[in-house]
Amino acid sequence: METDTITAISTPTGEGAISIVRLSGSEAIQVAAALFKGKNLHQVDSHTMHYGKIIDPDTAEAAEEVMVSVMRAPRTFTREDVVEINCHGGMVAVNRVLEIVLSQGPRLAEPGEFTKRAFLNGRIDLSQAEAVMDLIRAKTDKAMSVALKQMDGRLSGMIQKYRQSLLETVAHVEVNIDYPEYDDVEEMSHEMMRVKTKEVHAEIEELLQVAKQGKILREGLATAIIGRPNVGKSSLMNTLVQENKAIVTEVPGTTRDIIEEYVNVRGVPLRLVDTAGIRETEDIVEKIGVERSRQVLKDADLILFVLNNNDALTEEDEKLFEAIQGLEYIVIVNKTDLEQKLDLERVHELAEGKPVLTTSLIEEKGVDELETAIAETFFAGDIDTGDLTYVSNVRHIQLLRQAKQALEDAMEGIEMGMPMDIVQIDVTRTWEFLGEIIGDTASDSLIDQLFSQFCLGK
Repeated sequence: METDTITAISTPTGEGAISIVRLSGSEAIQVAAALFKGKNLHQVDSHTMHYGKIIDPDTAEAAEEVMVSVMRAPRTFTREDVVEINCHGGMVAVNRVLEIVLSQGPRLAEPGEFTKRAFLNGRIDLSQAEAVMDLIRAKTDKAMSVALKQMDGRLSGMIQKYRQSLLETVAHVEVNIDYPEYDDVEEMSHEMMRVKTKEVHAEIEELLQVAKQGKILREGLATAIIGRPNVGKSSLMNTLVQENKAIVTEVPGTTRDIIEEYVNVRGVPLRLVDTAGIRETEDIVEKIGVERSRQVLKDADLILFVLNNNDALTEEDEKLFEAIQGLEYIVIVNKTDLEQKLDLERVHELAEGKPVLTTSLIEEKGVDELETAIAETFFAGDIDTGDLTYVSNVRHIQLLRQAKQALEDAMEGIEMGMPMDIVQIDVTRTWEFLGEIIGDTASDSLIDQLFSQFCLGK
């Protein structure tokens, strides 16, 4: 493992009140002390902050007014000496401080390298490291709560418990095989193995049951707003976003391209996509927009299908019902402030049990009911992030599914009466899949690939 001193800007680029240059490594305090005019950083207490100036060694002049935090190993995020130089916000100021620090020997950190060092030094496991980025990218308070619990090690603790149970089972089988002469060691029977595997299998199944909701909280619902032109799709987007993101006019076909925006609906993050009205058209630009809209349908987790209460149901509407069959959708009958010309009985028939809601977006009616329906479509009642452990990471979900399948293979082998050493192979595979979640059995290339997705300075 590399132990050289690294540095990077740990705050977003652009203007702001404060920017931070972070250092981590055995020479972090030495480098900062050589550049800092103020207290002797070698002599200050750990986890203290000090006012002073950064001196440019080339000119011996003050380059920036700063506050410097000193944190000594091992009580730091990376378990190495860490220094954070707080300077004025802005590209010029922070880049100048970074250049001066780099001139003293540290190298520029790779994306996610501070968190990677925390993982390699045993401060956190791989699932906790991934939760760091989940926390940064959280779109709602619920998503943030899930990420915080994963950072605290709730999922890690559960995985460790499952692995320990399987390890004890495998070890027991190994003792029986290698030392059959030991009469005081209880023989691992098929029944004992069945009980152990069923216990862990049930626990993994429970985690996977809420995995879909966890993934939604982490990544958001890809939500497509569809319908014929001028039914109120852009008005719906503006209402949910509470901002005029989309152009709203009485002219059909105004929306020519895809408009995307994130919005928090009852704790559920939606990635709203306002599509061009889907209809037959000779307009080349609008036709491209319509084709893009059809593609969005294929990738959507949820579809908000908007109909016009003031129009009779058309052949195009019925074709859209056909296009979204088998998908998750909510029908929204808009413009209820106008005369009803839509056959609602036919709409319910075409919806085949899916929610059908009425709204008047111009009067802001029916929006609360829509938000409730969206939340209840994917979460039964309120979203509970208290005692429930959500698995939200796609990598974790896939590994849990593989672990579950390996256990089912083991259980099948037990039912068939296969020798214990053969059944043990599948139990060991389960143990390894679970180990990949927390990083115990993950390859170096996987670890490098995961941390490369982090932002620079984290």
